Amino acid sequence: QVQLVESGGGLVQSGGSLRLSCAASGSIFSSDRMGWYRQPPGKQRELVAIISSGASTTYADSVKGRFTISRDNAKNTVYLQMNSLKPEDTAVYYCNLARVHAVNVYWGQGTQVTVSS
Repeated sequence: QVQLVESGGGLVQSGGSLRLSCAASGSIFSSDRMGWYRQPPGKQRELVAIISSGASTTYADSVKGRFTISRDNAKNTVYLQMNSLKPEDTAVYYCNLARVHAVNVYWGQGTQVTVSS
């Protein structure tokens, strides 16, 4: 079993920055793919960014150029650096881990990010 714990959320002003962290514990493999998703109020969860074990990244168009995802495999931790934040970025942000060549998918509890205008 895998446990994911997010941290770093909070309240920031428009144009500000925030750095989210997700620490994974349990049965972690170097091949696991990790990412960040978010769920705005009243909407479904959506992809923000994903990163492979080889550091290949994919971003949603809405955050491309503003957000940066990275990972530290030695610490089993993934980060999301968020710059130039907009009120539209307000959401609960969830860390995700997916097995390669397997069905298993794991989610963190989420951390609230609120951007004021």
